[in-house]
Amino acid sequence: MARFTVLVADDDQEIRDGIEIYLKNEGYDVLKAADGKEALELLGSNEVHLLVLDIMMPNMDGITATFKIREENNIPIIMLSAKVEDSDKIHGLSVGADDYVTKPFHPMELMARVKSQLRRYVQFGTYEGSQKKIVIDGLALDEEAKEITVDGVGVKLTPIEFKITELLMKNAGRVFSINEIYERVWNEQAYNAENIVAVHIRKIREKIEADPKNPRYVKVVWGIGYKIEK
Repeated sequence: MARFTVLVADDDQEIRDGIEIYLKNEGYDVLKAADGKEALELLGSNEVHLLVLDIMMPNMDGITATFKIREENNIPIIMLSAKVEDSDKIHGLSVGADDYVTKPFHPMELMARVKSQLRRYVQFGTYEGSQKKIVIDGLALDEEAKEITVDGVGVKLTPIEFKITELLMKNAGRVFSINEIYERVWNEQAYNAENIVAVHIRKIREKIEADPKNPRYVKVVWGIGYKIEK
């Protein structure tokens, strides 16, 4: 069984050390950083499979660090914050985070989210079905290469964005409700999923649509959900 390395970035040493204990008990290797700048340095010199990243940190906060990481790297990012406002959650997700945990949290909840994100990252697009390549107009998904292209040009998607796009493409023409998308992609019961899904859909559109405000591929069916036309 492969060993995974998780990078924990938080300016509170007790939180870093506490998360490390639980991660090591689950069999993960752990790297620790006190701020976003240190996290980027560790990420650049180590093979890291997942980040647990606090939002409020000195020198470089989690939002800025996530934005920089997403320029080159699609590994899963779970954000931590004491803030509970939806705007903070949306901001974190909009710059590329895959999940969000509000402090204080139960350590086993965080461990469950780590396992879930790593499982998706390793599988990265393995929904049921035997199709290896799906082409819808100029949008193409290669399941084996885990790549999406638009008019022949590669598009960088996060694991969550890839899973949502794959779900819609493999079921072209079918409308998925927000709760259905959340439950199929996050593998957990939907709760206040509207903003989370909407942010990811917006990011997908920004990457695959020539005009995100008038999407060619990802369509909204008002009052129901989203679909990709056949």
